[in-house]
Amino acid sequence: MEANIEVSGLRKRFGPVLALDGMTFTVTPGHVTGFVGPNGAGKSTTMRVILGLDAADEGRALIGGQPYRTLRRPLSQVGTLLDAGALQPSRTGRNHLLWLAHSQGLTAGRVDAVVELVGLGSAARRKAGGYSLGMRQRLGVAAALLGDPPVLMLDEPFNGLDPEGIVWMRGFLRSLAAEGRAVLVSSHLMSELQDTAGHVVVVGRGRVVADASVAELIAAASGDRVRLRTTARPEAMTVLADAGATVAVTDRDTLTVAGLAAERVVALLTASGVPFSEVAGHRATLEEAYMELTRDAVEFRADGAR
Repeated sequence: MEANIEVSGLRKRFGPVLALDGMTFTVTPGHVTGFVGPNGAGKSTTMRVILGLDAADEGRALIGGQPYRTLRRPLSQVGTLLDAGALQPSRTGRNHLLWLAHSQGLTAGRVDAVVELVGLGSAARRKAGGYSLGMRQRLGVAAALLGDPPVLMLDEPFNGLDPEGIVWMRGFLRSLAAEGRAVLVSSHLMSELQDTAGHVVVVGRGRVVADASVAELIAAASGDRVRLRTTARPEAMTVLADAGATVAVTDRDTLTVAGLAAERVVALLTASGVPFSEVAGHRATLEEAYMELTRDAVEFRADGAR
């Protein structure tokens, strides 16, 4: 089953706008790879080039070593969800899938199998125009899986899902990767990717700005910061600042301390008689890592966010 996505040196210009500027990364089998970046970073253009919907000016994009346009029976090579609304509203969910299946020589049995796989069994014979966005996402995932492909590309699959659906989608994507598939997921929801993806490609202004495991990105963003919980916030800030630390207020009784090891923070506070209930190494979130990596790549920023 194993196949990958290989993007190498993609450049693409739309008039005066350079949408892709040497975009290069690989999506490997057995992993969920998050694909993230600000609006205008080049995510959608990259996915369209991979699928042959746009032609690159330079570079190449391959699926299992081949350009998309040369794939025979593409649904059996790569499954995609780019727009959950791309369906005929008067068709039932099942008939939408049957139409796709017949175009690729797939059976009605396969349609029924993927309908059950994504949890749409009770709604399959209802008109898709009446589906919620979350149900349309499930229908889109079912369509992507029709050909049992080794490669999956999903654009914002968490959109419109309720909390139960989000938990389901997280586990489902991980299970697809565990079967040996290469899974590329574009999303703005960093909290969902943190619990789903093992690897992340961060892009900005048409190029890759980070390509690493989620654990590596979080470790780098965490740095040498320490989280301190104390009921004597002013006194603690004074003691630690006098020792050369940079101290920021995180919450009413929580401080973030940079520049001092946790052991040193404990020693200083103890020696000065400042009470505290917790001192721990700060663990950043994927969202914090993402914001740090892309702060210079955001095209539009509100005044208050500068």
